[in-house]
Amino acid sequence: MIIISNETLKVSIATLGAELHSIYNKQTGLEYLWDANPSFWPRRSPILFPVVGGIKDGGYDYNGKTYHFNRHGFAKEMEFEVENKSENSATFVLKTSNASLEMYPFYFKLSIVYTVNSNELEVKYVVENKGTDKMYFSVGAHPAFKVPLTDAEQYEDYYLSFSEEENAGIYPIAASGLIFNTAVPYLENTNVLPLKKEIFYNDALIFKDLKSTSISILNKNNKNGLTVSYEGMPYMGIWSFRDADFVCIEPWCGLGDTETTTGNIVDKEGINSLTEAESFTRSWKVALF
Repeated sequence: MIIISNETLKVSIATLGAELHSIYNKQTGLEYLWDANPSFWPRRSPILFPVVGGIKDGGYDYNGKTYHFNRHGFAKEMEFEVENKSENSATFVLKTSNASLEMYPFYFKLSIVYTVNSNELEVKYVVENKGTDKMYFSVGAHPAFKVPLTDAEQYEDYYLSFSEEENAGIYPIAASGLIFNTAVPYLENTNVLPLKKEIFYNDALIFKDLKSTSISILNKNNKNGLTVSYEGMPYMGIWSFRDADFVCIEPWCGLGDTETTTGNIVDKEGINSLTEAESFTRSWKVALF
């Protein structure tokens, strides 16, 4: 386990999947990350790469060949190398391998850079095309934050606060795991979403057109909470496993497939591309208080 820290935060990251395992605030005395209880969801903060969400028929086509991997891609299942490490920052790297080429025909380098500064953790994604063909990919975050933060509180004591007043629909997810093409009304002239476990009974809330560039998890009864900032990441998923004590705030550069997806990765909605030697950088931050 790799640990980075400063006077306020202590953050633990595993090399498997470069996945966050703990975000502890020394000043509040609180752990903010879900504990991966296997009775509900045995993950904490998987890296989503080279796709986000579900894949129609479990695969996609590229240059006349079909490739297969699971929902949210394969990075979460692979060992990353620690490329750089200091007291308050660590860089984890995943590169093309024989195993990845069986699922994904592109030569890449994926770097995940974790940095703590005061009460804030920054998570940066750097994707590089190391091949000669144009490379197609998505990348996204999936951190699960504890709700409630203490045993003395209730889930319903918390609410989401969006940085802008929103009029935004959600794109429901079918039983197949694929996204419907048409949005249904959800947030209407509000920047507040009270948390109730039932709102996640039909899977994630998927937004394509939020104006907000940050979402906070706040408590009605005290000042403890967090704010996730994600400027430059155009899509958002908000999710929890049924009746579990967490909420995922998921900034994405990419989307899951719909029923009408062609299956060709070049045509995939929200897909990003890089030419030879080109790179792509995005980041999100979470402030913990």
